[in-house]
Amino acid sequence: MADTKKNAITDAELGMKMEMSHEEVVHIAELSEEEKVIEKKLRTRIDCLIMPLAILVYLMNYIDRNNYAAAKLQGLQEDLSLDATMYQTGLSILFVGYILMQVPSNMLLNYMGRPSLYIGFFVCAWGLVSTLTSQVTNYAGIIACRFLLGFVEAPFFCAILFYLSKWYTKKELAFRMSIFYSGSLLSGAFGNLIAAGILNGLKGKRGISAWQWLYIIEGTITVAIGLVICLVLPDFPETWKALSPEMRKVAQRRLAIEAGEADVDEAGGKSQVKGFKLAMADIKTYVFALAYMCITGAAGFQNFFPTLVETLNYSPTITLVMVAPPYLFMVVYSLCHSMLSDRFEKRFWFFFYPIPVSIIGFVIFMKVENFGARYFSFFLMMFVFAQNGTLYSWLASSIPRPPAKRAVAFAFFNSIGNSASIWTPYTYIESEAPFYPTSMGTCMALQVVGGLCALFLYFNLRSLNKRQERLEDEDVQLTEKDIRRLQATADVEGIDIAAARRLQKGFRYVL
Repeated sequence: MADTKKNAITDAELGMKMEMSHEEVVHIAELSEEEKVIEKKLRTRIDCLIMPLAILVYLMNYIDRNNYAAAKLQGLQEDLSLDATMYQTGLSILFVGYILMQVPSNMLLNYMGRPSLYIGFFVCAWGLVSTLTSQVTNYAGIIACRFLLGFVEAPFFCAILFYLSKWYTKKELAFRMSIFYSGSLLSGAFGNLIAAGILNGLKGKRGISAWQWLYIIEGTITVAIGLVICLVLPDFPETWKALSPEMRKVAQRRLAIEAGEADVDEAGGKSQVKGFKLAMADIKTYVFALAYMCITGAAGFQNFFPTLVETLNYSPTITLVMVAPPYLFMVVYSLCHSMLSDRFEKRFWFFFYPIPVSIIGFVIFMKVENFGARYFSFFLMMFVFAQNGTLYSWLASSIPRPPAKRAVAFAFFNSIGNSASIWTPYTYIESEAPFYPTSMGTCMALQVVGGLCALFLYFNLRSLNKRQERLEDEDVQLTEKDIRRLQATADVEGIDIAAARRLQKGFRYVL
């Protein structure tokens, strides 16, 4: 009885404070007209510097990772005496190193607070490893290089997702995530076109095989880009000296307003441990990771794409050229897809509808012999990649704060997601060519499971939105847990609990 009375009094006090600080709270909860003008200039500046650098690095990330598949057509397998199982192990071992480095890397990144140096260093590192891969002469050497390449590539992807979420709001993320992800799709197109050019022009030059030239050229370019990142990439809005004080303030406020709380961690290293605990206690972290694993597994055909296109019975050079059009198509399509996702502020349906389209592509490839139909199936398979930008932005807006939690969630998401790349290469069985029923069946099954994950997330987030609506009702009695959450936000923002409650008003998870 006493506890009930205490809570009732607390709520009454909250109501009084809310009335007393209404003007102050309104100011806190939205940008002023002047700040909105500054925000527009800020967004343009971010788009013109950060996005091009992120796309360029992601392009090289995928080129250096996937040139192994192009090198197969250029004599790597024969020169290193690799049988089918050895080649598949070379594919999968990269992701063992990749996964091991994920969560520790992002916790360290968030603790260090210098993404420019952190990301730039690892870009240089994987470029160097890629270059040195040209010197391997046997199975042990290629396995060691592929494992090390995965280890030093691991920090980039989860770091850049975390990094972009510190610059963009959830309404801005889907389209920009899609633009960012276009780097990997462009790598599928231009990486193989570069490989075709090298095969045609540099094969045997200076006594070096075409696949060795491939690693030397692409690895050297990556090292140069890594040095540029160290020098040019800004760290965070509050530390970017090129921004005026007004822009820095708006950059921080707009993210805090959107989430209903400040986008900062507690002082000290303990916040990293707390962030880990918060991420691991949130069921959304696991479901997003499983959904991403399904996409990654279903998209595993990209590691064998030149081999799949080779079943159309053209020369190695023509095969590599034919790989490009499906990727280029998906670059344009995914950008339009994500623009609409942002405009309508919908994630579930834009994640879900590519599933049946891609399944149709897998079925056609598995069942039809006609050249036109089989080549068309590659375009339908590519719809798997339309899901990526949607899922990245959905995750970023569904696990918004604090940064330490978000960093761990992104890393866990990426490590579990890429675990599919360890075992899916073994489903591409050479004796099943040209239809590969085991691998195509696996891709379809993974797409179905990914759809079930999306359904769970939709209903889970809708339930959380209903809870948020309940908290906004000033007549509803707050629980002690509600009050503790509000107090934490109030302490960070330097406001009272009533203002903190007003600050959270209007926040909703994107469905």
